[in-house]
Amino acid sequence: MNKIARKNAFYAQSGGVSAVINASACGVIETALRHSRHIGKIYAGRDGIVGALTEDLIDVGRESPAVIRGLRHTPGGAFGSARFKLKSIEQNRAEYERLIEVFRAHDIGYFFYNGGNDSMDTAHKVSQIGESLGYPIICVGVPKTVDNDLPHTDCCPGFGSVAKYIAISTREAAMDVASMARTSTKVFVFEVMGRHAGWIAAAAGLAGRRPGEPPHIILFPEIPFDPERFLERVKQCVTDYGYCVVAVSEGAAYADGRFLAEAGTKDAFGHTQLGGVAPVVADMVRQRHGYKYHWAVADYLQRSARHIASKVDVEQAYAVGKAAVDLALKGHNAVMPTIVRKSSRPYKWTIGHVPLGEVANREKKVPREYITPDGFAITEACRRYLEPLVAGEAYPPYRNGLPDYVHIKGVRVRRKLTKEFKIQ
Repeated sequence: MNKIARKNAFYAQSGGVSAVINASACGVIETALRHSRHIGKIYAGRDGIVGALTEDLIDVGRESPAVIRGLRHTPGGAFGSARFKLKSIEQNRAEYERLIEVFRAHDIGYFFYNGGNDSMDTAHKVSQIGESLGYPIICVGVPKTVDNDLPHTDCCPGFGSVAKYIAISTREAAMDVASMARTSTKVFVFEVMGRHAGWIAAAAGLAGRRPGEPPHIILFPEIPFDPERFLERVKQCVTDYGYCVVAVSEGAAYADGRFLAEAGTKDAFGHTQLGGVAPVVADMVRQRHGYKYHWAVADYLQRSARHIASKVDVEQAYAVGKAAVDLALKGHNAVMPTIVRKSSRPYKWTIGHVPLGEVANREKKVPREYITPDGFAITEACRRYLEPLVAGEAYPPYRNGLPDYVHIKGVRVRRKLTKEFKIQ
């Protein structure tokens, strides 16, 4: 592996953001700044890869050290993110050629792409097209996805904090419902993210440990939804405990693959748009049993809740950002840092790496042994996996009672190309 000459670096955020994606940005930037002998300027794409295509670059060097440090405790995507998936090289070679054209114009030799499955695919393809166009560029993926569905890494930065938020919210809401169940709400349905993988739904299971403690039912994408079995379980829970708390993944689906909440439209990545499964499930309960119910959708709240982020998640997010730069400087190309679990009790982990080609467009689902035989709860094996990931608190600084988050100046880099590129 040969090191490339001193070049500038480009960082971009992709897809849905998280409570800790900026911690990864902090890891990338602070590490790159410490290696000024090998890395020149550090740029970021405004709104992710769209900023690269449109030559809308941010000069990260114009940000203060305090702001860069503050990214570690700031949620959202500080530089802007985008749901924009580059097509295959065969379908639209022009997009990849444009990226290389922008990188060449700004002497960029390192590309750090912070995202999930689709983003790892993009970074892999950029490394290939750069070589073929005579402009080699080192591309390193920085893992991020609240869904926890990237393969070859024990967990994904962003997931631990979502898991902590969901477990806490499930426990607190359940205490509210239990206190009023005799005369009011008997069924509470809590919808969480997770299109094909039920890791976030599984995290709700951390809210209770003993029999009868909520959540009483978890609906996983991995387990085909059976309305009759579900409704019978709801009735049994209300009979036994006086109330029933249900955690449902947005991707819950019937045996034939149809989502319970399919809206009939597609998102920017070509994925089926889901229309909200909680009211669908709650209405099933109403029609069959007539119980008074409430439902809630965690939506963006679960992935942006930096105020109760997992300390482990913050540390791992920073670590993969730092590792991405370290790997690049050693000449590793088309790779992604991974989190390697050494033990669960006590929890020990380290950083490894894997070729991007083994990660791109692949999903890691909740294994069957993590779900109880009836399909409605998590097993002790799942609990042992999840508990370390939600451990510890990493509170942001507060001012006047509210978290004191940072905002970048976002100084634009002067354009060098005369040709504009239209996003299709």
